[in-house]
Amino acid sequence: MRKMDYTNISDEELILRLRDGETNITDFIMDKYKNLVRSKAKTMYILGADTEDLIQEGMIGLFKAIRDYDSGRDASFFTFADLCVSRQMYTAVQASRREKHAPLNSYISLYSVNSAMEKEEGEEVQLVNALASHTEINPEEMLIDKENVENLEKIIEKELSSFEKEVLDLYLVGMSYSQIARILGRDEKSTDNALQRIKTKLKRFIK
Repeated sequence: MRKMDYTNISDEELILRLRDGETNITDFIMDKYKNLVRSKAKTMYILGADTEDLIQEGMIGLFKAIRDYDSGRDASFFTFADLCVSRQMYTAVQASRREKHAPLNSYISLYSVNSAMEKEEGEEVQLVNALASHTEINPEEMLIDKENVENLEKIIEKELSSFEKEVLDLYLVGMSYSQIARILGRDEKSTDNALQRIKTKLKRFIK
């Protein structure tokens, strides 16, 4: 039996054909988006999860996207798949933390470039510069050592609500307000408000 070539067919049409019985389309789409899953796993790794476990969870999320996609309700399949993969991975990270009772991980990334926040002229900025004014802190002169990270983790654990921690988690891996809102099932306004509260709270402790 000749193998079908689906390369030049849109995802949305492929889903329709899958619904009509072309079951091998599932394997094609899973293979097509495996690099998206791997890329997201590398990003989510800073939240303290194992990359291979995240890839497995991401593939589960991708399968759910194929199963549940509705062209009349959802945006493009790519957007829907991106959301499903991210949500599945983040849910797995949260579950892992609850099981291990692990502390927050890798908040040293506060000092790394975050693509979700950009200056008006389009330049990427460091998240730490959003959390403190330029007169309060100079990241290039700060000694970022284990003690600094541990202290910041304690502050985050103590000062932020559960929702604010979730928003910060996803913001640190480069997600936009709208992506965070969709993954957490909140509206963009409440997500934006949470991030503003996070900035206000952490400014008091970053000297």
